[in-house]
This record gives sequence, C-alpha cells and structure tokens, in this order.
Amino acid sequence: MEATLSPPLSRPKLPAMTRKRKAAMIVQLLIGDGGKLKLSQLPEELQVLLAHEVGAIRLVDRETVHSVANEFAAQLGAIGLSAPGGTESAIEALAQHLSPDLANRLRADLSSARNGDPWPMIVALDDTVILEIMNTESVEICAVTLSKLPVSKAAAVLEKLPGNQARRITYAISETENIVPDAVKRIGTALVHDYCTKKTVAFEKAPVARVGAILNSSPALTRDTVLEGLGEDDPNFADGVRKAIFTFKDIPLRLVPTDVPACIRGIDASDLSTAIAAALSGDNELVAAAEFILANISQRMATQIREDANEKGAIKGKAAEEAMRALSSAIRELVDEGTITLKSDDDEEAEE
Repeated sequence: MEATLSPPLSRPKLPAMTRKRKAAMIVQLLIGDGGKLKLSQLPEELQVLLAHEVGAIRLVDRETVHSVANEFAAQLGAIGLSAPGGTESAIEALAQHLSPDLANRLRADLSSARNGDPWPMIVALDDTVILEIMNTESVEICAVTLSKLPVSKAAAVLEKLPGNQARRITYAISETENIVPDAVKRIGTALVHDYCTKKTVAFEKAPVARVGAILNSSPALTRDTVLEGLGEDDPNFADGVRKAIFTFKDIPLRLVPTDVPACIRGIDASDLSTAIAAALSGDNELVAAAEFILANISQRMATQIREDANEKGAIKGKAAEEAMRALSSAIRELVDEGTITLKSDDDEEAEE
C-alpha cells in the first residue's frame, strides 16, 4: 500500500486588523525595543484609547508583526513633509518668525478657545494690572471684572481705589443681576486681548526715564530750559522727569550714606578731586554735596581728596560741570544696574 500524505494544515486566517490595533502594535514594538516615546503630548482621550488597544494585544504571530512593521515603515518613508500637530504646537514653532504681538495674541486666543472661559487668565493677572483695568475701563466693565475675581482679591483691589470710584463700581455691580453669560464671556475675551497679551514696544524705558537720562547728560542751562518748557506744556510729565533726573546737587538728598564708598570706587582719582574742587568752590548746594561725600568715606581718603582739591583750586565753567556730571552719571549707572537704590520723596516723608 502506498502511504498517502495528508496536506499541510493551513494557518487560520486572522481577522483584518484595525488601524488603531496596528498603531498599538507599533508602539509596543518601539517600547519593547527600548525606545522612548513622548506619549504625554497626545490628547488624554488618545492616551486612554492607546492604553486599551495595547492591553488588548495578546499573542501575534511573527508574520503579522513583520507585515505591520513593513506597512508602517513604508508609510513613514512616503512622508515628504512633517508639520507640528495642533494649533498650539504650530504657534510655538512659528513664534520666532511671527511678530511678538501676533504670537502673543494667538496664544491668548488659543487659550481662550481651548478652555472656553477667558476669565481664569484675567483672574491670574497681578493686582497692578487689575487696577489698570479699573482705571481704564467703564464702570460696567469694572463691575463685571470685580464680580469675577475671588473675594479676597476683589477686596484688595477695591481697597486701592479712590473712594468715589470704588462706590461707583460697587453700585454698578447691583445692575449686573440680569446680565447674560454670553455677554460676560465677550467682556472677558476683550479684556484678555487687551491686558493678557504682552505688548512689544520700541523702547524698553518709559518716556520719563528716557528724557531724564538725556537731561542727566545735558548742561545745566539746557536742562533747566527744557524742564521749564515741559512744566508749561505738561506739569505732570515735567514732575516725573525731575524725579528721574539725578545731578550732583541731589547726592546728599537721595544717596544713602553707606553707598558713597561704592559710588566713588570706580571714579578716577583725578576726576573725583576735580569734581570735589568744583563743588567746594560753587554754591551752597554744591558745597553740601561735596561735604556729604567727604563725610561718608574714610577720613584718610577724605583728607587726601580735600588736599588734592585744594591744590587744583577753584574750577569753574565747563570743566567743573563735566567733572561733577561724571560722578553723578557713575551713581546713576549703579542705580540702573540695581547695585544701589536712591531715596525717593516718599522715603524722606517717612523719615519726617
């Protein structure tokens, strides 16, 4: 009898895999091979779905694994362009190529759209910005804003407002009973656009500081003439500029005595003695400034500077002004660097 060979058993046909299951297999392959995937960047719902799909994988034959891997590699190789997924990633990728104002506005719009509520961004603002809203917007807008703040923060802001203004805003709150949610949301969205996006300006320093810095380096005659004109055009601005100016005469009024050694440390000895000589031969305010400096350094150094100043004699005119301006400019530089702090009018009132 001839032996008959039975045909080989055929492998049962596996059901077609879904794209989700194939993706889960690729993730499992990469993780099993030691790869590190930033799955946390996926939306939470996709992370949950992926976890379920990976958990559903049991035993998969080698041929199926190879087939899925080859399909994935083929699709990956066919990609000719990859862009960041999602609006937020796109904004961050393009931020350095967009204008800063536009990038900030897009971030604010995205945050508002994603959360569906613009008010958390406003609540998170510093009290100084909230006060700016209170001082800029209508009482109705202020009433809505104050109502959306936590009670403690609203009380702190209200405390810093003038009495009449605080009363007007709190009265306006009584008229917000029937305001619809959509109107409150629109108000919040507008405030986010105006106050939650950082505006890029051409100048780092405020106008008062810029004018003050220019006049600091200007001759006294020019400085006095400009200040007189500013006082006629805009008294408030002129007052701010005067406070920003620091001259040699301001030294005993605004310089902390213990900061004097640090202020003269970087000054050339000859320039320092020239400035002292010029001041000692000037009016009472200049003499007071020179004596203030000499009184707040070591007596040995003060004696040496005074002797050098006496040898130079009286120094007048441009040479005197330049020498004293060099010292006041050096002090201003230390202030700008944050090394020292000048006394303000408020400090003087507190001492009195």
